[in-house]
Amino acid sequence: MAAEAQSHELVRVVALLAAGVVAVPVFKRLGLGSVLGYLAAGLAIGPFGLKLFADPQAILHVAELGVVMFLFVIGLEMRPTHLWSLRRQIFGLGTLQIGACTATLTAVGLAFGFPLPVSFIGAAGFMLTSTAIVMQLLGERGDLALPRGQKIVSVLLFEDLLVVPLLALVAFMSPQHAAAEGGGIHWASIGIAVASLAGLVAAGLWLLNPMFRMLAEARAREVMTAAALLVVLGAALLMEVGGLSMAMGAFLAGVLLSESTFRHQLEADIEPFRGILLGLFFLSVGMALDLAVVARNATLIVAGVLALMSVKAVTIYAVARLLRSTHAEALDRAVLMAQGGEFAFVLFAAAHAGEVIDADVNANLTAIVVLSMALTPLAVTALKRFGPREAVSMDGIDQADGLTGTALMIGFGRFGQVASQALLARGIEVAIIDSDTEMIRSAADFGFKVYYGDGTRLDVLQASGARTAQAILVCVDDRGAASRIVELVRHEFPQARLLVRAYDREHALKLMEANVDYFVRETFESASHFGERALRLLGVGEEEAAQLAADVRRRDLERLELQFTGGIKAGRDLMHSNRLKPQPLTAPQHPGQALSAETAEVTQTGGA
Repeated sequence: MAAEAQSHELVRVVALLAAGVVAVPVFKRLGLGSVLGYLAAGLAIGPFGLKLFADPQAILHVAELGVVMFLFVIGLEMRPTHLWSLRRQIFGLGTLQIGACTATLTAVGLAFGFPLPVSFIGAAGFMLTSTAIVMQLLGERGDLALPRGQKIVSVLLFEDLLVVPLLALVAFMSPQHAAAEGGGIHWASIGIAVASLAGLVAAGLWLLNPMFRMLAEARAREVMTAAALLVVLGAALLMEVGGLSMAMGAFLAGVLLSESTFRHQLEADIEPFRGILLGLFFLSVGMALDLAVVARNATLIVAGVLALMSVKAVTIYAVARLLRSTHAEALDRAVLMAQGGEFAFVLFAAAHAGEVIDADVNANLTAIVVLSMALTPLAVTALKRFGPREAVSMDGIDQADGLTGTALMIGFGRFGQVASQALLARGIEVAIIDSDTEMIRSAADFGFKVYYGDGTRLDVLQASGARTAQAILVCVDDRGAASRIVELVRHEFPQARLLVRAYDREHALKLMEANVDYFVRETFESASHFGERALRLLGVGEEEAAQLAADVRRRDLERLELQFTGGIKAGRDLMHSNRLKPQPLTAPQHPGQALSAETAEVTQTGGA
């Protein structure tokens, strides 16, 4: 019997892993994101799908540690000085958005005919946005460190701070609440919470760094990993004992360690556990969707999801616009935060235990929150595909118009910045354009005047002085854009010598076909110098190393030429077979010395 039970548990573990491994890549391939993949997989294997799991709440309690670890990692990136700089967003934007959402969502509950206490509990739970889903989506988009991402993180942090007051308010609203003993209980709870918080701060300031220093000296990697888990789970436990949010405790522990020299090691140790447990959390949320309740109260639940998400999104948008966010940023925040969150389950369970809401209301509200969480990735995907694009801020940026110069440089990234230095040092007049506004502002800080302009447009090239330029340098990092610019310049501005940054070997062959005056593959020359230096450091003489590097360049040039002439011959054969008259081709000029009489076997078809 014990063996059978163990085998059954192993089947469930395998089912959990298999569900995530199969569903997430499929949903990401469809462009729907990993979160929706986990939710769908959880629904498929849960009590309302294949019935491999009967109690998703048990898994949810364990999986919440994924959210805890996620906030610990976020805390590691939030130095105290940076967190202090966000105080206005946390307490200003957070207070305004949360207050407005609670009021409007309570009004929705009253409009559905629920009593005020039930409406307020439903509104408070739906107001608490899903930290896990929003953080995951922000991370996938790379927005966590951007200003718009920081505003969202600030609101989420303030919502986490509100979990304890809301639970206390639920207890106060409970018919079981005894006024005579309430004062003593509340003061005791406050004292325990303050003591827990003080203990965590003290440990973070005076205990954690010496402990990790001692463990690092022991050089036991597995002990460091265990210590990282101990810090996260210990902080979460301490906050839970104090009646506070486990996630907030882990976040605070991360902040206290953000200045530590062990920060990157801690993040690397926690990351695998965080990813697995966060995925498990989303799986358990999918399992928690009670399809029987949804079927029984389909009209109420669907209407509730649409009404609550719409009203919350409109309220968040209005608050964002009131605080002078752009239309695109406000709309993005509204869609991203329009769902209920995982802490709503805790709040609804406490309200049910305190007899503030009954079992049916609890089930309906839980289903509404789960469905809203499942719809969020779809809504974000739809916004990305069909929503407005954020307008580019042109503050402090001049557009290309009436420029003149001996040379015109298109693209001022890392490549263009280096290439421009020799020209500017010689005193040659160079007009520079780029389409990246952030780069243009950064260049201005270092004394470079770069104008805004898209080099793939003929009117922009004309406004940038291409008509009179003696040389046009194409330094963009997009091979498609570079090819379009080459075509325009060759057709419209034949007087200019054309120098182009090639992306790779295939792109270089296309530039040879376009008969550019000079091209260089962006990584080839630096890699050649790198290899030459490696030879010298390995004991090879300076003259021999230089000769070997030159030989590599020569042979590569021969292979490139053979590939190019082979392509011409193949094209001529094809035209001859189709009885087409071939057009004369002029051999392009390209970097490097003249080809030797040797023939080199063509062994490269791609790469640098």
